[in-house]
Amino acid sequence: MSEARSQLPTSGGPTSNGPTSNGTAEARITAEAARRRTFAVISHPDAGKSTLTEALALYAEVIDEAGAVHGKSGRRGVTSDWMEMERKRGISITSAVLQFAYRDCVINLLDTPGHGDFSEDTYRVLAAVDAAVMLLDAAKGLEPQTLKLFDVCRTRGIPVLTFVNKWDRPGREALELLDEVEQTIGLRPMPLTWPVGVAGELRGLVEVETGEFRRYTRTAGGATRATAELVPADVIGAEEPQYWEAAQDELALLQEIGAAYDEKDFLTGAATPVLFGAALNGVGVARLLDALVELAPAPEPREDAGGDPRPLEASTSGLVFKVQAGMDRAHRDRMAFVRICSGRFERGMVLTHAATGRPFATKYAQAVFGQQRTTVEEAFPGDIVGLVNAGALRPGDTLYSTDLVEFPSIPSFAPEHFAVVRGADAGTYKQFRRGIEQLDSEGVIQVLTSDLRGDQAPVLAAVGPLQFEVVTARLESEFRAPVTLEHLGYSITRRTDAAGAQLLSGQSEVEVLTRRADGALLAVFSNKWRMETVRRKFEDLVLEPLPAGSER
Repeated sequence: MSEARSQLPTSGGPTSNGPTSNGTAEARITAEAARRRTFAVISHPDAGKSTLTEALALYAEVIDEAGAVHGKSGRRGVTSDWMEMERKRGISITSAVLQFAYRDCVINLLDTPGHGDFSEDTYRVLAAVDAAVMLLDAAKGLEPQTLKLFDVCRTRGIPVLTFVNKWDRPGREALELLDEVEQTIGLRPMPLTWPVGVAGELRGLVEVETGEFRRYTRTAGGATRATAELVPADVIGAEEPQYWEAAQDELALLQEIGAAYDEKDFLTGAATPVLFGAALNGVGVARLLDALVELAPAPEPREDAGGDPRPLEASTSGLVFKVQAGMDRAHRDRMAFVRICSGRFERGMVLTHAATGRPFATKYAQAVFGQQRTTVEEAFPGDIVGLVNAGALRPGDTLYSTDLVEFPSIPSFAPEHFAVVRGADAGTYKQFRRGIEQLDSEGVIQVLTSDLRGDQAPVLAAVGPLQFEVVTARLESEFRAPVTLEHLGYSITRRTDAAGAQLLSGQSEVEVLTRRADGALLAVFSNKWRMETVRRKFEDLVLEPLPAGSER
C-alpha cells in the first residue's frame, strides 16, 4: 500500500517569474480554470459517499488501494475519514477535500457528512463547488436528507449528476428509481449507463449512447481497481438472454420517452445524468470519473454580495467555506479551506480579510488530500487551498488581493438542541476556554452565553445531538479538557431584540441567550406552544424566525 500521490499536472504557459502582458496572464487564468472540476459528493447517510470518494481516488490512480469505511480485513480507513471518531463509527463527521490530477484536469473533490446532524458542514461545502454527485441507494432510492440536498442544489443552481449505488445488492427496479426522481423532485433523469441484470444480479453496464456492454471483474472488497471487459452484444445476449433482452427493452423505452442526454438541461438544473454501479466493487466508478471531467462545468464568474458576477480574470479572491483544527496533531495548527474564485493565487501573497480590512499572509498555503498536505505554489479559480494558522478566519469570510470584493456569507441554521457545557476539571479551565473558542470559530457548534449562567458555563447550540459528541470528544482529545454536559429542554429558537429580552426575563420555559459569533440575541423556548403563549402575552415582542439559511 502506498501513500496518496497528489501531484497535479504541470501548468502550461508563462509564470509570474517572467514578464507577461495582462492579456497573457488573463488568458492563462481562463485556461487553467477550464481544467478545474470542483464538486461535492452528497447523499443520505449510508448511501456510500466515503466509499465512492475513495474509489474515485483509486481509479484516478492517486492511491494504490482503497480503504474500508469500517476498517475491515485489516485495511486502513478511507482517506476522507481521518478523524478518530469517524473511523470508529464508520460515518463522516466533517467534510474533507481531495485534490488530484486526472486526464489533464485538476479535480477538487469534497466528501461531505451525510448525517443530518452535520448538515451545516454539507451546506457550507455546497457554497464552494460547481457541481454535485448525488448518491442513491439502489434499495432505498430518495431519502429525506437526499431530498433536502437536491433542494439546496436547485436553489444554488448547482448541476447534479446522479450515481445509483449498490447495484450489486438486492434493490428496486431501475425504471422505478428514475420515475421516483422525476416525480418527487422534478429532475428529468438522463441515463448515461444502464444495468444489465436486476439489483443484486448485476451482469454489467451498457453505455446508453453507443450500446457497448462492459462486464466487470471485481476485486476482494474493492480494495484495488476492478477490470472492465468489453463484451460483444451477441456474446452477452447468448450468455444472459433474459437480462440482456430486458435491458434492451428498457433502453428502447428510454429512447422513446426522450431520455437522451441534454447539456443545457443538465447545466440549468432541469435534468440529471444518471449512472449505475457499485462503488465498493469499483463497478461504474471509472465511468463516473470520466463523466465528471467531460460533463461537469468548469468554474464560472461568481456573484458577489451585491449580485454582480466577478470575472475569473479579476484580481485574486476567495471564499472561506470551512475552518478545521486538529488535522495534524504534531503541529496543532488551524487550517482555513478557501475556494479560489478569481485570479491567480500565489503562495506568500498578502490578501485582505474583507470582514476586518486587515492583511492576511499566505506563506503557509497547502493543497489537501484528506489529512495529507503538500505545499502549493499557485492556484486558480475552482481550486481549494488550505491556509494554515488562520486564527482570524471564519466560514463565510472573503479574502481578496487588490480589488475590494465580498461574497455572500454562508447560511447558519437555527439550532434545535441545547446544552450547558462545563469543564470537568478546574485545573484545565484555560484549555477548556481555548477549546470552546476554537470550536465556535470553526462552526463546529454555536456557542451562546447568558447572564443567568455566566461566561464559565456557555450554552452549546446544535442542529443535531451528534454535534455534542464531536465537541466533547475533541475537547478531551485535542485540548485535554474533559467536560460535562447538562442538556436543556429547549427546541425552538427565535431572534429578538433588547426590548424583547427585557420582556422575556423571568418567563418560565424561556431564556434569552447571546450568540458569541455576532452578538445576536436568541430567544429559546421549550416548544412552539409555549412560544405562542408568550407571543400572545406580549403584543410588542419581536420574535423573528431563524430558518435554515439565516445569515450568521
